[in-house]
Amino acid sequence: MKKILIIGAGITGITLAERFASKGYNVLILDKRNHIGGNCYDFKNKYGILVHKYGPHIFHTSFKEVWDYLSQFTQWFPYVHKVLGYIDGKFVPIPFNLNTLYQLIPERAKRLEKKLIENFGYGTKIPILELRKIKDQELKNLADFIYKKIYFGYSKKQWGKAPEKMDPSITARVPVVISRDDRYFHDKYQGIPKEGYTKMFERMIKNKNIEIRLNTDFQKIKEKIKYDIMFYTGPIDEFFNFKFGKLKYRCLKMKFKTLNKESYQPSAQVNYPDLKYKFTRIAEFKKYSGQKNSKTTIGFEYPGNKGFVGWPFLDEKNKEIFQNYWKEAEKLKKENIYFIGRLAEFKYYNMDQAVKNALNMVENITKII
Repeated sequence: MKKILIIGAGITGITLAERFASKGYNVLILDKRNHIGGNCYDFKNKYGILVHKYGPHIFHTSFKEVWDYLSQFTQWFPYVHKVLGYIDGKFVPIPFNLNTLYQLIPERAKRLEKKLIENFGYGTKIPILELRKIKDQELKNLADFIYKKIYFGYSKKQWGKAPEKMDPSITARVPVVISRDDRYFHDKYQGIPKEGYTKMFERMIKNKNIEIRLNTDFQKIKEKIKYDIMFYTGPIDEFFNFKFGKLKYRCLKMKFKTLNKESYQPSAQVNYPDLKYKFTRIAEFKKYSGQKNSKTTIGFEYPGNKGFVGWPFLDEKNKEIFQNYWKEAEKLKKENIYFIGRLAEFKYYNMDQAVKNALNMVENITKII
């Protein structure tokens, strides 16, 4: 059978490895880091609390085939993500919805609710930049209020830019919701792997056909590695030695604290959109996994240009640079080299999308080899 080389042991690479190995192929995975799982990696700290090293990862999907696939390797803690924002001294639901409206503007909420439903319909989701274009002055004032209180400061911290200067797909990820549904995600399947993502990944690569080498930089040993087919999940600009320039990513630093108390905040995640706070959000990790512990570990997120790579910076300049790299990547298909994943495709993938893309890739490739 052909030898498969996979660069990167994140969720995309591990899914590829598991599927190819299950079909009898020999698979070698390389990763620079000293652990598997990429940014989804989690571990138990010395207090026994399961911590997401690179910030919280919540699994949610409407793809039954993805849920069923991963369920072979984990049981799920039925966690439904509900985010609060600390705004004007109150903890209110995020995304902004009708409950948020009544908590922040109680004196005008009933009238504004009626207008929102009349204009958009109950249960709809409106990107904030679209809502700000409305002609009705009262709703426009509401949109400006939401923009100022929830979107502007958070975007400046997260991306270094105001929302309107970002790709519209970014702000559309967290729309204004015209309902009383406080869930952050509305997918059918939601949960956290009961023993953590790392345990799930370990089970996925527990196959005699899979060899994994950590602390290994592909760029330094690529001339020595033999393979028949390669799947590259790392930064695409790095693969091509930055010949068209460096792609920009927004990075993240995490600061952890363990406190001698059972609970720190009213939900697993609280966002701090106000610019007076340097961090964007605080995660309380045991609330994601349902663990009981007399102590609690929290994590503060500080986005910026330093730290570990978090998100592709989707502005026009970077999209143009990426297209140059992608044209080069397409040419390499004839050499059985394929690019897939958030870093390789310079795309903002959710975890379930990453898994689905990997499953589809394996299905398509096995038809032609």
